[in-house]
Amino acid sequence: MADPLTLTAGAIANLAFQKFIESGAGELAKKFTAEAIAKMDELRQAIWNKLRGRSAKVDEALAKAEQGDRTAISTIAKNLDVVLDDEPEFAEQLKVLAKEIQAGKLQDNSNMVQNVTGDNNMNVQAKAEQGGKQYIAEKMYFGTSDDD
Repeated sequence: MADPLTLTAGAIANLAFQKFIESGAGELAKKFTAEAIAKMDELRQAIWNKLRGRSAKVDEALAKAEQGDRTAISTIAKNLDVVLDDEPEFAEQLKVLAKEIQAGKLQDNSNMVQNVTGDNNMNVQAKAEQGGKQYIAEKMYFGTSDDD
């Protein structure tokens, strides 16, 4: 997901329709708190109310997004971007909701164990949230030089 400080229209639209894009409610519940999921509905409804009736294409995109069509999100995001530029109060309202949703994202705090034995073995095990970084080292030195 996007950094909460730089929420774009696309990131906001993705959060709003996340419930429909995910493969099931159970999958969404694994990633977000119940409060965050309720805020998604509030965010989606605010976007729906603002964009509905602007054009047949936008209305169609809103309906498709609620059926889980990821491609419709880009149409919604483009139109939402214009509204966010034109209406700063509405933009702030959506950003507050989006930040509250982001705050309700569940962290994966599960443990990772890696056992490496023998000479010249290189095993890679990594886990990073979306947007995170993984650092993989081929050699690790715990002393002050290669010889320690």
